[in-house]
Amino acid sequence: MRALRWHGKHDVRCDTVPDPVIEDGRDAIVKVSTCAICGSDLHLFDGLMPTMEHGDILGHEFMGEVVEVGRETRNLKPGDRVVVPFTIVCGECDQCMRGNFSVCERSNRNREKAEKVFGHTTAGLFGYSHLTGGYAGGQAEYVRVPFAERTHIKVPDGLSDERLLFLSDILPTGWQAAVQCEIQPTDTVAIWGAGPVGQMAVRSAVMLGAKQVIVIDRVPERLVMASGGGAIPINFDEESVLDRLKELTNGKGPEKCIDAVGMESHVSRSLDSMYDRVKQAVMLETDRPHVLREMIYVCRPAGTLSIPGVYGGVLDKIPFGAAMNKGLTFRMGQTHVNRWTSDLLRRIEEGQIDPSFVITHTVPLEEGPAMYKTFREKADGCIKVVLKP
Repeated sequence: MRALRWHGKHDVRCDTVPDPVIEDGRDAIVKVSTCAICGSDLHLFDGLMPTMEHGDILGHEFMGEVVEVGRETRNLKPGDRVVVPFTIVCGECDQCMRGNFSVCERSNRNREKAEKVFGHTTAGLFGYSHLTGGYAGGQAEYVRVPFAERTHIKVPDGLSDERLLFLSDILPTGWQAAVQCEIQPTDTVAIWGAGPVGQMAVRSAVMLGAKQVIVIDRVPERLVMASGGGAIPINFDEESVLDRLKELTNGKGPEKCIDAVGMESHVSRSLDSMYDRVKQAVMLETDRPHVLREMIYVCRPAGTLSIPGVYGGVLDKIPFGAAMNKGLTFRMGQTHVNRWTSDLLRRIEEGQIDPSFVITHTVPLEEGPAMYKTFREKADGCIKVVLKP
């Protein structure tokens, strides 16, 4: 089969590799009909995530048709149409029983590595380094899905792949980011980053009844798209984020703040943003947390910071004293995809949201390596790339 593989920083290739096979009775093999490049994939592309190995198959947003199942997989059969969550879940451990699927205690087959870095294991993830299990990803013609009885979302015929695909990641990620804010009708929600997750967070915050939603970015196409979803845009290249937020909130600051950027923050030309670049370049910190600092500073006292943006390692100069003394609540984590998908699928079917609005480029899988570069550079108006194997 053909698959997109990581061969080092800024080196993704479309290679021919062996087809996956059933390795465990709980497996299924899915023939991929549609997949996508996620902003989180750029952390791998830029060489920022540890434990990647040459030849790793990328991708964690994909869907398709079941073509084979293991003998212990009873609720799937060949021909079933499924979206596959990016989190691999057993459905039986204590965390899964609590609905905390992204910290499944059994699905990470490299749990010892995760425990050394994080203290406890995380769930296994598709196509996202050997720290999260080293599982082959979905930017391929076929994928082996472990724990397939639980690691799938069965979807109906009659809805296009493009409307359903993002149940795998960015739609529930944006939704969880907004839900974690516990939005009240009087709340202003400020969202840093108008990439795909930020776009879904905008729509989610509007659906959950925020008084006003504000989005901060520098890319005009992203800001226009977010405005179409009901957000007030701030272009940080053209105006002061702090001054504009004060103006929009009568000097009080937003009650709820969402970081949809994560470790590769570009959302400033300030001194501390340049400081992060220097520290990262000389390996004195792994991530650039400018957005996190800015949210702590501007959030209204007793407010909430929701962090769906991915962080991978060690941060520097976080103003934790300000966060403590302002009484801020932090809520964060990889997405508990299966917790939200039934409700979100219903909303798609009812027409409350059509996630396909975010797609700007659809290309064959073979063009994936070039599209990684286009997506990273935000060239050609690129916001979301869909690939067709």
